[in-house]
Amino acid sequence: MRFEKCLILMLMLAVVITSCSSYKKQNVTNSGKPNIVIIYLDDLGYGDVSAYGATEIQTPNIDRLANNGVMFTDGHASSATCTPSRYALLTGVYPWRNKDAKILPGTAPLIIDTAQVTIPKMLKKQGYHTGIVGKWHLGLGRGQVNWNEHVSPGPTK
Repeated sequence: MRFEKCLILMLMLAVVITSCSSYKKQNVTNSGKPNIVIIYLDDLGYGDVSAYGATEIQTPNIDRLANNGVMFTDGHASSATCTPSRYALLTGVYPWRNKDAKILPGTAPLIIDTAQVTIPKMLKKQGYHTGIVGKWHLGLGRGQVNWNEHVSPGPTK
């Protein structure tokens, strides 16, 4: 089972890295490694971005990223809801294999074990700096956290 998880994560990472290999030189960091940006949104349809044909709303910044990066034209989701889908993306594990990988309340504990292999951990081993901006929705701390104190574990663990 552990081998399957590592294999799935490695395949996902290989797709991302090889997709970035055609970047122009100006898109490569000083370390020689390509930048990797994953934009993950809830409720965004294929035709909602002008790079993919939307006409009602213009998305020039996303279009610029699409024109200078990789455009996916055959997408699949591991789940139709946010928490399980994010869980699968980060861990490479089907969400139905973890009973806690369901839509979580704001008071839920972190559902990704801090020892779990994840895309950010794999990238860090390769010398990347990783970060997250926006919605996490994978739980924080040990549940029922005091928001006036340091909350851990979380996305940085």
